Amino acid sequence: MTKPQDIHRHGGQPEDAARMVPAPEVEFWFVQEVLPLEAALMRYLRSSYRNPEEVADLRQDIYAQLISAAHKQIPSPTKPFVFAVAHNVLIDRVRRDRVVAMDTISDMEKLGLAADVAAPDRVVIARDELRRLREAIERLPARARETVLMARIQGLSQREIATRLNLDETTVSRHLKKGMQLLTDILYGTSPGGDEVP
Repeated sequence: MTKPQDIHRHGGQPEDAARMVPAPEVEFWFVQEVLPLEAALMRYLRSSYRNPEEVADLRQDIYAQLISAAHKQIPSPTKPFVFAVAHNVLIDRVRRDRVVAMDTISDMEKLGLAADVAAPDRVVIARDELRRLREAIERLPARARETVLMARIQGLSQREIATRLNLDETTVSRHLKKGMQLLTDILYGTSPGGDEVP
């Protein structure tokens, strides 16, 4: 006999399906909590992994695992979880390389730790969600897209962005805020506060 707690109240799905976090919640968490950490994550990857051509691939693998894990439960706090996953992805990458130069990873002792590897179906789902995020970023107005990419992907400060774009910091801040609100609206239909974005 099926226990009441094993059935999801909205559709009678098994317990495992009931525990899955809906994709919109995962995407919202990713945009609000993970993307702001990207600059720090990229610095960590560049300082820990000596092959700069592979850093972007490492980031994608990390994002895929983060999204997969978030479908089971949104991690809190986010930052330590992101860097723990990054650490494990680095270890996994080094283990997969049959011949590893001694300077590939800065701390070879880390190889003794286990790495979590996402199930293939979760990786596919995560990559699809990343594709949706990339498409949403491409839909932003040019100036908002520039500031979001410079701040969240390249890790530039508002002052650095202002210098590069020949704008004042207040204008950069306004473009960045608008870009993040529009990105949330494109992905979810409303801004984080539930208001329609102008």
